[in-house]
Amino acid sequence: MHYCQKALLLLTACLLLACEENQPVAERIKPRTIVTTDGEVDDMDSFIRMLFYANEFELEGLVYSSSQWHYAGDGEGTTFISEMPGTARLYGERTDLRWVGTDWMEELIDKYALVYDNLKQHAEGYPTPEYLKSIIRIGNIEFEGEMEKVTEGSEFIKNILLDDEPGPVYLQIWGGTNTVARALKSIEEEYQGSDEWDDIYRKISDKAVIYAILDQDATYRKYIAPHWPEVRVLYNSDQFWSFAYAWPRVVPQEVQAYMDGDWFQENILTDHGPLAANYYTWGDGREIANDFDHKRWMPEETAKEGRQQYDFISEGDSPAFLFLIDVGLRTLEDPAYGGWAGRLVQSAENPRRWEDGPTVTDYNPYTDTLDTAFPQTRWIADLQQDFAARADWSVMSYEEANHPPKVGLEHAEDLTAQAGEEVQLSGTADDPDGDQLNFRWWQYAEAGSYEGTVDIRNADKLKASVVVPEDAQAGDTIHLILEVRDKGTPTLTRYRRVIITVEV
Repeated sequence: MHYCQKALLLLTACLLLACEENQPVAERIKPRTIVTTDGEVDDMDSFIRMLFYANEFELEGLVYSSSQWHYAGDGEGTTFISEMPGTARLYGERTDLRWVGTDWMEELIDKYALVYDNLKQHAEGYPTPEYLKSIIRIGNIEFEGEMEKVTEGSEFIKNILLDDEPGPVYLQIWGGTNTVARALKSIEEEYQGSDEWDDIYRKISDKAVIYAILDQDATYRKYIAPHWPEVRVLYNSDQFWSFAYAWPRVVPQEVQAYMDGDWFQENILTDHGPLAANYYTWGDGREIANDFDHKRWMPEETAKEGRQQYDFISEGDSPAFLFLIDVGLRTLEDPAYGGWAGRLVQSAENPRRWEDGPTVTDYNPYTDTLDTAFPQTRWIADLQQDFAARADWSVMSYEEANHPPKVGLEHAEDLTAQAGEEVQLSGTADDPDGDQLNFRWWQYAEAGSYEGTVDIRNADKLKASVVVPEDAQAGDTIHLILEVRDKGTPTLTRYRRVIITVEV
């Protein structure tokens, strides 16, 4: 069964309507989401990028939380040691750990406010700075995994989960799951044993979708999993490293130019407004108060690690919101389809959980191997070019900047065909800036269940065709991507995915 099939009836209906009427992607329904964050440097960089894309989803909460790496302490000198063995060995017993405070989101929103008027010239839907500040709450921050106290952040999440607005709520976990766990526990404590409990349990299980970057405390394992086993979880434990601290070891050399200091200095840091200028990079001289482990700002540390000034540090949490951006790849229908946030597959043990790991690989043409990171790294060039365009939006007029092409289909996104049958493919594309467009149809082999490859005729044109191979079996799926790339500066790309299901 496809991901969120029951809970996303409204979304699915809207998607089908958009397909039938050939509406542009931007007009489709926007997902609701709440961000929880522990305030690490890569959270700050993820937050900056997310603000540039804040028109693409409905941000409903921004919540400070804690993790095994960052907690505020209780202010009373209480000591704590992590229950995560590696962190316990690294830091030992402490009263607080690398806590950067509860005002950095507000400070970055102040920078967003300075470019807000310019951003909204380029796309509709950017939230006002005042609104963004109004949805900030402080959650469970005292210690790693602390979820006993009801906080304003946990209550805020609880109330959103209990509301009657349609569609799922994506709970982005950039730190620990403890504030979300507290919200769920408050719901359980209030309703368990009542006549309403069965309905409330089903409502929350169908509504809440946790996107977790690693387990950064034990509250999912100890509380959420046993008490809320049907809450859907998207668990990214491997692919995110290609967009995090380990990227130099993971990203193909041929793509690393989009992450080096020259690229960031030209496209993000210089002459791109105050929000982009606050983006943290290697050797930038910008120390973070109270985070004694953030040494990447130092020139000597930069040289020691073999990095150059202004190289990319990390946005390990960005996949949690990249997953929500509709660029035509249909990942909200099923994380196993793959897209800008990588590719997660349904767990064999828990059908309500999607995850990556050693068995989830894409073919990496740079190394000629199956690669656990390539489901993410295949998109990095497109992601970075798109980020550069958004940074341009904060300082350029609409006429000066570039905007992504609009891509559609002249037929349904889901087709059926028999083995040996020829399927006609027909896309549509328009560029808002009048740029010349390049087209490419390609098979995303790993996303489909058919194990072979297909030959796409006229793959460089909007109208193409493919013959379903004779050895395809009934029920096999073949995923075909129409990729449309403009010739503007920076180059921008959008897509449409067609899924062919083989029938008898």
